[in-house]
This record gives sequence, structure tokens and C-alpha cells, in this order.
Amino acid sequence: MHQLYLTVGPTRFRLASTWRRPLDQLAALYKDYPTSQDGYADFTVRLEPKKPWRRYFRPSVHISGDFWLPDAAPLPLDQSLLAAEMGMNLQMALGWRRHLLLHASSVEKDGKALLMTGLSGSGKSTLSAMLAEKGWRFMGDEFALLNPDTGMAHSFPRLISLKNEAIAAMQAIVPENRFGPLMKGTPKGDIRHIVPPLDAVDRMVDAAKPALLLFPRFGHDPALRDMGKSEIFVRLTQASTNYVALGETGFRALTQFVDTVPTRAMDYQSGDQAEELIDSLWSKLP
Repeated sequence: MHQLYLTVGPTRFRLASTWRRPLDQLAALYKDYPTSQDGYADFTVRLEPKKPWRRYFRPSVHISGDFWLPDAAPLPLDQSLLAAEMGMNLQMALGWRRHLLLHASSVEKDGKALLMTGLSGSGKSTLSAMLAEKGWRFMGDEFALLNPDTGMAHSFPRLISLKNEAIAAMQAIVPENRFGPLMKGTPKGDIRHIVPPLDAVDRMVDAAKPALLLFPRFGHDPALRDMGKSEIFVRLTQASTNYVALGETGFRALTQFVDTVPTRAMDYQSGDQAEELIDSLWSKLP
């Protein structure tokens, strides 16, 4: 099998594929990221046909590796880049134990981190991508990594995954050479990835102190709302893929986070509205 090693934040991946195509796409999009030469990896992702003839006849990509979902449907070969990204997500979600994982996007300014979490379609990926083009350091789109001992947020700046209408919105402000291929008709709709700004890669070892948590909701009149700590805690346990696995460590880390990080629910109808609301909150932080 063809192989590629990638380092993203604190994690090393080994990607092995029956086909050269997805690894060539990954190598081009991750060209500025460090690669390990010692053969060590935290996780292995394998892209291979479920049946031998699926390598050639109507080729389809089955995702496996150190962790996999046995009932997951394969993807067509023209969506193999998506399969690779999903494979890396899966390894982190099921296998990572060094940090408390939150399904959230995050950006940083002046050593302080803004985290955004919510249901699919809330706009957290688009907002983090937009802010990264306007002076914020991009820290991650899929996962926010919280250190259980220090409470600091650590970077995991993978490719930014845009869906449907968000693609056109970001094409207006991001150069074409930072976009991956457009994949139409995926299980999540149309998807296109963006390579984060170079400073996100150069500074991906830099941690930041969580300073603000937002629960964005797209498509509603602009507003900011307070949230009770009980609601915040429950919603974050649902947003974490390893909270239960970490046990008492996860409970302590999440309790400290909820007790110390200001949190708001944010409704918005456009990127400009969201940026204005975020700036108003950010300017009032100590």
C-alpha cells in the first residue's frame, strides 16, 4: 500500500491507501505541515476496497485503521480525500486520551482562545475560517484539545471543511490555491476543504488560554443570550468524544472549563453580524 505520514498538532498519522490518488491530494494540501521520518505514528488510517474487485470496478473506499466502524458505508473513489479526513477524525474521536476533546472550532488572539461548538449547520467551521482571514490564528475546525492539567487549549489545525453555501462565501475571501477539490453529493452535501493560513501551521505547538465559548446558531436575528452552567456542562459532555473514557480526569477538566470560561449563545444571519457580536464580547474580556 502507498503510505504518507502527517503531523498535526500533537498527533502523528500514518495513512495507508490502496490508491495513490488520496495520498497525492493530501500531500499537496498538507505540504507545509511537518512529516515524521522515523516511521512512528499515533494512529494508522487505512483506505482500501472492502472487496478486491472494488479496487478497479466501481472503486469504493472503505475506511479502517486502528479504530473503525464496521457498519460504515464506503465512499466512491472521487471522495477519497473526504474518506482520509474522516479516517483521521475517527482515530482521534475513538483513540485520543491525552486531552479532553470537544467537537468545536477554535481561533486565538493575544494568547487567548475563542471556542465555538454546536450542531452541524451552526456555522462554526465557516466562522473560524472567516476569523482566520481577519487576524485571528486558526487552531482547529473539528476538535478543540483541552489539557486536563493546565486547562490550556492546544492546536489541531487540520484542513477546514466547508459545506454547501459556505464554500461560495469563503471563495470570496480565500485564494483559490488554498482550496482542495470540490466533492459533490457526499453524505454531508457538497464539501470543499481549505488549507489554513500558514501561521496556523507554523504556530501549531502554541497553546492558548480559553477565554470565550460560543454556541453559534445560524439563520436567526442577531442576539446574544446567557446560558446556565448546567446546560453548558451537559451540552459539552455531548460535544466530547472522550469525556466518558477519561473518567474523573474528564469530569475535572470539563468542570474547570465551565466554571472559568465565559459562555454565550449567539444567533446570527451573516458573517459580518457574527464578527460584530464576537468583537463586542471580545473587547469586554479581562
